[in-house]
Amino acid sequence: MMEWLHAHRLALLITLKKLRATPLAHLLMAGVIGAALSLPSGLYLLVNNLERAAGNVSVQPQITLFLVQNTPQEVIHTLEHKLRKHPAIEDINFIPRDEAWKALLERNGLEGTGGELETNPLPDAFIVHANDTDPNAVSALQQELSRWPEVEFAQLDAAWVKRLHALLQLGNKLVVVLAGLLGFALLVIIGNTIRLQILTQRDEIEVSALIGATNRFIRRPFLYAGTLHGLLGGVMAWLILHAALFLFNVSVKDLAQLYGTDFRLEPLGLQPSWILIGCAAALGWVGSYFAVSRYLFNLERP
Repeated sequence: MMEWLHAHRLALLITLKKLRATPLAHLLMAGVIGAALSLPSGLYLLVNNLERAAGNVSVQPQITLFLVQNTPQEVIHTLEHKLRKHPAIEDINFIPRDEAWKALLERNGLEGTGGELETNPLPDAFIVHANDTDPNAVSALQQELSRWPEVEFAQLDAAWVKRLHALLQLGNKLVVVLAGLLGFALLVIIGNTIRLQILTQRDEIEVSALIGATNRFIRRPFLYAGTLHGLLGGVMAWLILHAALFLFNVSVKDLAQLYGTDFRLEPLGLQPSWILIGCAAALGWVGSYFAVSRYLFNLERP
């Protein structure tokens, strides 16, 4: 156990010594990794903040049931009782046609002109609030109510919620796809960087192999180098995200004040931050592992 710890400590010290020898090159490498990782992370942050903003808005889906014109009062009372007993409906509100007509005229500044029309063209209506706010459940309720004989038309007034839900799901899928593509690109970048380091130390590696060094011993310093590259890149991506967030929040604050809210973009939480940095370090380890393993596979041993 002590021998194993000593070997890892020695490999880490060698890696840190090389890092101190060429800090600018390692900093540029970290910047490239950080910039690449900040793209899917920034998209995830945007989608997460949009979901939070949507959750803070009162968007209880409601269905407006426009009844058949000139529906008798006894039929309306029966329908009201039927709606109140429906298990998927939380609450209903009846709007008489005369009240709706008066409100329409007042809202459009047309008071006093309603008498020019011989009849009120608006039907009686029910505003239905569903128990379940899931877009699919509300849509199913709308389709069910639209088939009732007393209902002329059923309008889903919060259909935009379903579209927003679909857009957020699309955003989450884009995060996964973009993260996968950039993750593969980073594996190639880190692998090529480690390959260049291997070529600069080719003579040292060959001598080590000649005197009996194992593949594990030769591979270990490069694995630490790749992991440190990824780790620094993850930290750089975290810093880029927070700097960009600070700049965006200046404009978001001004925009939110125009709408009378205090909305602001929230940064990455503790867990997502650790996941970002951990994934970056893991990408560095995997990229360096394949690069070194490929070289060792082709290395001729005595």
